[in-house]
Amino acid sequence: MSTICIIGGKLQGFEVTYLAHKAGINVVLVDRREQPLIRSMVDSFHCFDIIHEPEKLRRICENVDAIIPVNENLRTIEFLRSIQKELTCPVIFDFDAYYVSMDKKRSKDYFKSIGIPAPADKPEKPPYFVKPPCESSSIGTSIIYDNRELEGLDPSMIIEEYLEGDVVSLEVIGDGKHFAVVKETLIHIDSNYDCHMVTPMEKYPEFRKICYELAKNLNLFGIMDVEAIDSPRGLKVLEIDARFPSQTPTVVYHSTGINLVELLIKAFSEGVTEIENTPVKNYCIYEHLLLKNGKLEPVGEHVLSQGYEYIQFHASEGLEIFKSCRKGKNSVFTLISVGKEIVEAEKMRHKGMELIAGYYQMYQEGE
Repeated sequence: MSTICIIGGKLQGFEVTYLAHKAGINVVLVDRREQPLIRSMVDSFHCFDIIHEPEKLRRICENVDAIIPVNENLRTIEFLRSIQKELTCPVIFDFDAYYVSMDKKRSKDYFKSIGIPAPADKPEKPPYFVKPPCESSSIGTSIIYDNRELEGLDPSMIIEEYLEGDVVSLEVIGDGKHFAVVKETLIHIDSNYDCHMVTPMEKYPEFRKICYELAKNLNLFGIMDVEAIDSPRGLKVLEIDARFPSQTPTVVYHSTGINLVELLIKAFSEGVTEIENTPVKNYCIYEHLLLKNGKLEPVGEHVLSQGYEYIQFHASEGLEIFKSCRKGKNSVFTLISVGKEIVEAEKMRHKGMELIAGYYQMYQEGE
């Protein structure tokens, strides 16, 4: 496969583009916005709305090998499903699994039906963890410590027990019959409950088994991300997302050598080989840092996505830096630091911070 088309130009699109380029695959971006975040990262960009101009998408399909949707606009997803058989290339996406995963209430019903542990709904006393039914990641979430704070809450919100513990993540790719559970990662959460850093973690057999069962019972034909909390009350699944995730696949790639874009494409062509022992090659630290008054502060990916352009700032062996440019606001940098061991990765990380500090100093002097 030499060229893919992605529908959506934000962080999921960046993740697919980054890994596709690592595999020598060209990326064509389609986005209805004139200035999508990752337009400088792809090989070509077409600005149009596929719902209103499907003939343009059909023409693009004649020159690409596959389409990967990387957005969460339901109308767009449903439209792609309706026309996929008319296209000359495959749409690499499990629409049925996405229907389950896009709604957290629907997902929790699914967990319950196959005996997957999850946080309890509507506990008797606080603290409560409150989240909207259909938003991704941390958008709209909060912790409530007093019953009075429940007054006036939107009735559609999900109220469940609040559990402390590490947030962990796993990707699984299926071909409908076989399911490859790849690599466990640790999600580092900021004060806004958003992810600001991802690192690899040790093999977690219980979590791997849960992910396999979740994929198997959905007959997964595509990719799914599973997020759970490793709490004192045991491992509890928080959510599933049957679409290409952001952040974690890059850590998987650098720490194991497994490219999830290649593996996903393989699922739709040759099929999936299940993974018994995930290789361990490197340690990778993936993080977002806000440059403010010469200092770097951890920040969640939602701030990163507020930029108007995402560009490569630096690339060398063991260190890559990307910059999110934000009009009238401080820039956000993504550091990907890699080493054989954690100590080497940390050295690369500090080198990256020094490069950004030097850039800031030069910029100040230039003024």
